Amino acid sequence: MTQVQTHSSVPEPVTGRSPLDRFFRLSERKTTVSREIRGGITTFVAMAYVILLVPLIIGGVKDIDGNTLSIAQLTTATAFSAGLSTILMGLVGNVPLALAAGLGVVPVVAFQAAPHMTWPQTMGLVVLMGVVIVILAATGLRTMIINAIPLSLKNAIGVGIGMFIAMIGLVSAGVVGHGAQTGPPVTLGAGGHLSGWPVVIFAVGLLLMLALFIRKVPGAILISIAVATVLAIVVNSLAKVDPKTWGPVVPETPKGFFAAPDFGLVLDIDLLGGFARAGGLVAGVVLFTLVLTGFFDAMGTVFGVCDEAGLLDERGTMPGLGKVLTVDGIGQVIGGVSGGAGNTVYVESATGVGEGARTGLASVMTGGLFCLAVLFTPLAAVVPIQAAAPALVLVGALMMTQARKIDWADLEVAVPAFLTIVLMPFTYSITNGVGAGVIAYVVIKAARGKFSEIHWLIWVVAVVFAGYFGIAAIELMLGG
Repeated sequence: MTQVQTHSSVPEPVTGRSPLDRFFRLSERKTTVSREIRGGITTFVAMAYVILLVPLIIGGVKDIDGNTLSIAQLTTATAFSAGLSTILMGLVGNVPLALAAGLGVVPVVAFQAAPHMTWPQTMGLVVLMGVVIVILAATGLRTMIINAIPLSLKNAIGVGIGMFIAMIGLVSAGVVGHGAQTGPPVTLGAGGHLSGWPVVIFAVGLLLMLALFIRKVPGAILISIAVATVLAIVVNSLAKVDPKTWGPVVPETPKGFFAAPDFGLVLDIDLLGGFARAGGLVAGVVLFTLVLTGFFDAMGTVFGVCDEAGLLDERGTMPGLGKVLTVDGIGQVIGGVSGGAGNTVYVESATGVGEGARTGLASVMTGGLFCLAVLFTPLAAVVPIQAAAPALVLVGALMMTQARKIDWADLEVAVPAFLTIVLMPFTYSITNGVGAGVIAYVVIKAARGKFSEIHWLIWVVAVVFAGYFGIAAIELMLGG
C-alpha cells in the first residue's frame, strides 16, 4: 500500500502499552500520541473553512415559503455536528477521518430540495438519507458493494481524489480561475494571470510547506498554515486588501475570542413532510440524489485517505470498514438533526494523514476542536483558505503516487481508471468520477465477453449510476 511520506523513518518511541495506546492501537500502527494530535489539529485547520462556507451557501437560499436560515444558527449547527460526528468516527471507527457537512450534499440540499419544501422538511430528507445509508452499512450491503469494486478502480479513486483536492486548493487560492464564456473553461487566475495579495499568501505558504516537508520537519503542514495565516493578517491590515478577494474567510485580528452558540436549528425537522409538500416524485428524486452522493462520496474518500494511511490490506480492503461506513451514515443523521447538511468524511482528512495521523485519536482531536469552535468562532474565522490550500495541493501530489499501481498498458483497466481520475476534478464530484469509471468498466468487460469478471453487484451499481446520470431525463419523462 502507498504510504504518505512521514517526517521520520523511525516513529517516535511509545512508552509502554497505556490504555490510550491499546484502545487506539498506536503501537500497532507505528504512531504516537503527539503525532496523532498534530495530525488532528492539521485536519481541523484544513477544514475550518467549512464552518463559514456551508452557512454562507445554505443561508443565502430561500425555501418554498421564502424563509432563510440564520447564519449564526447554521454556523453553530455546522461546527457542533461536525465535532460530534468526527469524535464518533475516532472512537468507533479508529481511523483518521474527519466529518463535516458534505460539499457534495450541500448544493442538493440548498438548490434541489429547499425550493420545493420548507427547511424543516428539507432537513427531514437529510435525516432519511442518513437512515438509508446506515441501513445499507449495517446490513453489510454497502461493504459488499465497495469490496466488489475492482482494485484498479479503487486505486484510481485515490488518484482522482488527489487531483480533486489539489484542484480545490488551486481554485480556492485563486491560482485556477473560471474562464470567460468564449474562452477556455479554466484559466490561470481569474483573468488568465495571477494577481492579488491572496495569491501571494498561497504561493509563500506552498513554497514554505514544500521546503519544510521535504526536509522532514515535524509539523511542516501545520507550521506553514500558521505562518501563512499570520502573514495574511499582516498583509490584509497594511495593504487594505479587498475583502472579497479572500473568499469566505477574511484574515483579520479577531475582535474577541468567544461567541455565544445558537442551537436554534437543532431538532427543527419534519421527517416526512417533504413528500406531502413537494410530491412523492420530486422528494423521491431528491432523496435518491442525496443517498447516491453521500454513499459514493464517502466511499471514495475512505479508500483514498485510508490507503495513504496504510490501513488497506494487499487486496485493497480495510478491516473494520463496516464500522466506518455506519458512522458515516450516522453522521448524515446528526447533520440533519442539527439543522445543517448531512455530515460525511472529508478529503481534507488527508492533510492530517500527511502529518502522520494513523488512528482515531487524530479524529477525536479534530472533533474536539470543532466542538470548541462553537465557542471560539472568532478564531475559527481567522484562517483564510489561501493559508490552508497549500496543504491540499501537497497532499494531492502525495496521493498521485497511487497511479503507479494501475496497469496503464491494459486498456480494460486504463480507460475506466482514466475516466474515474479526470472526472473528479473536472466535474468537482467524487461521485461522478466513481460512476463513470464503474460504467466504463462494465461496458468494456462486457464488450470483451468477460462477463464472469464482472461481479453482479457491479452490474447493479452501473445501472444505478446510469439512472443517476440520466436523472434529468427521467424526471422529464415522468412529468417531474
